[in-house]
Amino acid sequence: MRCRGVTKDFGTGGSLTRALRGVDLDVPSGELLMLVGPSGCGKTTLVSILAGTLEPTAGDVTVLGQDLVAMSNGRKVRFRRENVGFVFQAFNLLPALTAAENAAVPLLIAGWGRHAAIEAAGAVLDELGLGDRLASLPSELSGGQQQRVAIARALVHGPRLLVCDEPTSALDAENGRITMELIQRIAVQPGRAVIVVTHDARVYAFADRIASMEDGRIDSLTAGPHAAGSA
Repeated sequence: MRCRGVTKDFGTGGSLTRALRGVDLDVPSGELLMLVGPSGCGKTTLVSILAGTLEPTAGDVTVLGQDLVAMSNGRKVRFRRENVGFVFQAFNLLPALTAAENAAVPLLIAGWGRHAAIEAAGAVLDELGLGDRLASLPSELSGGQQQRVAIARALVHGPRLLVCDEPTSALDAENGRITMELIQRIAVQPGRAVIVVTHDARVYAFADRIASMEDGRIDSLTAGPHAAGSA
């Protein structure tokens, strides 16, 4: 991913708020980048632009060689469906579906047959340690297990960009650590970039790089503890 001079304004005139103020950022594949900073500094706005769910006011955004700014809305929807996975603070699981069915939703939307989709989802859930809970409903799973189902749902279609917005903030320390270990082990691949928006300093150790934001700008960009530990 590459963005240059990205700004984002909300409102007009006297009510105008500038959420992003000329952001430059490159994120190579194979990297786990963490976006950190205080509430309201522009983290979620930036990651939403990079994922193609929000239009910048100005600037250039290229993701996987595609110019997001120039894309039509329809093409952008297809691009996200094919290339982007999302993990959120709220698990957003459908209560009437099993773990395997929830994880299979992106494949079903893409037109896969039900049996093939659930089989593929089951394989990802097994990688995440939930092979024995495929038939469980969300109400029968712990918070950490529900987040693993949400991660499986984000990864099942093989996205090249994984966006995680506060994935550990609804979890206790142990489940937060387990969640980030799983993302680090399974999601970070040579052909995929992973961006994690977080306030949770406990998980900084899993970052390859840390981009600190302040007042709509990237204030610093440093090597993370994981990159240092791997060197």
